[in-house]
Amino acid sequence: MLLALEQRGVHASRSTVRRTMKKGGLLKPPTRRPNGLTKADAAAQKAENLIRRNFTAAAPNQKWLTDITQIPCADGKLYIAAVLDCYNGEIVGLAMDDNMKKELCIRAFEGACRSRDARGMILHSDRGSQFTSAEFRKTLACYEAVQSMSGTGRCYDNARMESFFATLKKEKLYQLQTGKMTMAQVKSAVFRYIMTYYNRERIYTANPGGLAPVMYRQAARGLAA
Repeated sequence: MLLALEQRGVHASRSTVRRTMKKGGLLKPPTRRPNGLTKADAAAQKAENLIRRNFTAAAPNQKWLTDITQIPCADGKLYIAAVLDCYNGEIVGLAMDDNMKKELCIRAFEGACRSRDARGMILHSDRGSQFTSAEFRKTLACYEAVQSMSGTGRCYDNARMESFFATLKKEKLYQLQTGKMTMAQVKSAVFRYIMTYYNRERIYTANPGGLAPVMYRQAARGLAA
């Protein structure tokens, strides 16, 4: 909120903003962290944790995070797989379906690689069976990606990705009552929120000046030119 005010030329102290937001009922208590969705495959070979909770990157396409979440709809559960670039917080890959099979995660990753013309990145995930499958690892090899995985039962090892999904739900999906909407309607809402608002308009506090992910990437590219 401070960044939003500053971008509009309004200067105020943190305490003043917090007091005003509290008076207006705009401060919400943190919700309890949900249990993880994906289930570990005990038999599959596991990759090392190369990220080690360092979710920063000096340039685009160096470190990517990925995960799956689910949303209840009137006609079933919608599963969302996303890929996040640690450099600027941009969602570079997105896939949605009525199941959480490995193909969902593969589509999200391949879409990210094609849209960014990228290869050779570190891709970090949890130890779900989708990510340890032979097909998923074969896809990583096609793009020379290096796999990194969270420790078993350590949700904070992929905290930045989980934080994105929490933001998506709190800012958009919980307000829509998705259980009364069709899967197609929820898909459209998710796509518009992420690709239009989150990536291009929403203030992102981890970026200098709170620039939205795409805006920061473009600004940084201009400075480097």
